Amino acid sequence: MPRDQHTITAADLMPIPDYELIRKDKKQEAIARKALTRISVGPHATVLFETWDSMWLQIQEMLRIEKGGEAQIADELAAYDPMVPKGSELTCTLLFEVADEVRRDAFLRTLGAVEHHVALHIGSHIIRARPEGDIERTRTSDGKASAVHFFHFDFPPEAVSAWSSGESSAMLVIDHPNYGHAALIGADTRAFLARECFPER
Repeated sequence: MPRDQHTITAADLMPIPDYELIRKDKKQEAIARKALTRISVGPHATVLFETWDSMWLQIQEMLRIEKGGEAQIADELAAYDPMVPKGSELTCTLLFEVADEVRRDAFLRTLGAVEHHVALHIGSHIIRARPEGDIERTRTSDGKASAVHFFHFDFPPEAVSAWSSGESSAMLVIDHPNYGHAALIGADTRAFLARECFPER
């Protein structure tokens, strides 16, 4: 599995019968990984930083569930490979979670354009989120935000160094007028993501 190439290809994927043999172990690995890559930002937002392994697992799970065989692979790669960090970025999935459906709908209607109000702060560096360009995440008809967003954070070299050094503080910040919250990113998470997502420097 060529993680150092920062991409997933059809050659990296396993036939479903072979995947079934290691699925339990891979799911356990995912639980351990999420302990380092998941952070809560305020009461309703959860961020999951993505890696080569998390996207590989997602593709394998989709192939397992939908059973589309070879014909499905291209679509899954097109959907998930862009979220594999490409060597000078971090990527994440942001979820807004409110248990009650009526309250969730009302809440999301207050969060239009939230995709333009997310950033990483690393010391003096501010890296604004770049939404994945698959679909619009704020509905134009009524301004309702999606409950799920996919983001890229494009790091200049000096920000990579600042992140990887562990110096200064690192925070995930949402500065939307109707949802202003920030969360510190711990040293273990920074070290893990530096190993997984950035080339050695």
